[in-house]
Amino acid sequence: MRRREFITLLGGAAAAWPLAARAQQPAMPVIGLLLGGSPGPDAFRVDAIRQDLQEVGYVEGQNVAIEYRWAQDQYERLPALAADLVHRRVTVIVAAGNAATIAAKGSTTTIPIIFEVGNDPVMSGVVASLARSDSNLTGVTFLGGELAAKQLEWLHEAVPQAAVIGLLENPTNPNSDAVRNDVQAAADRLGLQVVVGKAIVESDIEPAFALLVQHRIGALLVRSDVLFNGRPEQLVALAGRHALPTIYPLREFAVAGGLVTYGASLRDALRQVGIYAGQILKGASPRDLPVVRATKVELVVNLKTAKVLGLTFPITLLGRADEVIE
Repeated sequence: MRRREFITLLGGAAAAWPLAARAQQPAMPVIGLLLGGSPGPDAFRVDAIRQDLQEVGYVEGQNVAIEYRWAQDQYERLPALAADLVHRRVTVIVAAGNAATIAAKGSTTTIPIIFEVGNDPVMSGVVASLARSDSNLTGVTFLGGELAAKQLEWLHEAVPQAAVIGLLENPTNPNSDAVRNDVQAAADRLGLQVVVGKAIVESDIEPAFALLVQHRIGALLVRSDVLFNGRPEQLVALAGRHALPTIYPLREFAVAGGLVTYGASLRDALRQVGIYAGQILKGASPRDLPVVRATKVELVVNLKTAKVLGLTFPITLLGRADEVIE
C-alpha cells in the first residue's frame, strides 16, 4: 500500500472513532416532570428539584434531561400529559401534587414514579404502605390536607370573634371532599359556620375572595393545593385588601405577609423528591425506598400583619409559635 493511501485510510478511521464511541455511550436518562400548575407560580418547585438533583450528581443538560409537562391548573389534562411521558419512555416520572400523582399512577405500572403530595398517600390509595409501596411509586407527603382541621383551631384561637370562617379550596383536588369534611367537623365542635369558596384556575381566585367577603366571613383558611401554594404574594395581597385574618398552609405565606401559617416544609419535601429521583437514576427500585412522611410541623405568626389588622395574639398562642415575625 502506498504511504499516501495509508495516511488517508488512517485519517478516515480516526475520524470514525469518536462517532463509534458516541454510539456506544448509554443514552442520557430522562426525568419526566408532571406538574398541575404553571411555569411562573411553580418555578420554585422546578428550581428546588434541579438543585437537589445537582447535589446527588445530576445536572440538567449534562448527564440528565428533563421533560416538562404543565397542566396549567387544568387537572383534567394531567392523564394525557402523563400518558405522553410514558410514550416518551422517560426513565422516571416526578409527580408534583395529588392530582398529578394519581394521573401518573394511572398511566404506568413499570416506570418509577416519585411523588410529592399533601395528603396521606395510603388513605388516598396511592401506595399500600409507607414502609414499602410494593409498586412503582414512592415519594414524600408533607401533610397538607391532614392539618386543615388543626389550622381551623389555630385560626379560631387567633381570631375568636370570627363566627363565620371561609374555606378557600380547589374542588378538583382529589382529596378536597375529605379535607372539607374535616374542617366542617372541627367547625361543628367549635360552634363555627363554614363558607366554602372555590377556585379551579388562577382567574377564579379573586371572584372566590369576593364571594366569601359577601358572606361576611370573619376569617379565612386557605387549604394546601398546587393552585394556591405557588401564589403566596397574590393570596396575601387579596387577604390584605379585604382585611381578612387568614391562615395558610406554608411558611412562605407568612414571609410574604400572611397572618398565620401552620404546616410542614414543602421545601424539605421537594428536597427528598430530588434525592429519590437521583437514587432511581442510579438503579434503585421504588419498592426499596419508603415513603417519607413529614414529622416537623411549624406554627408561624406575623405580628406586623396582626398590627395592621388590629389584632392582638393571645399570649398562649405566641408561646406555642415556632417562629414569630416582628
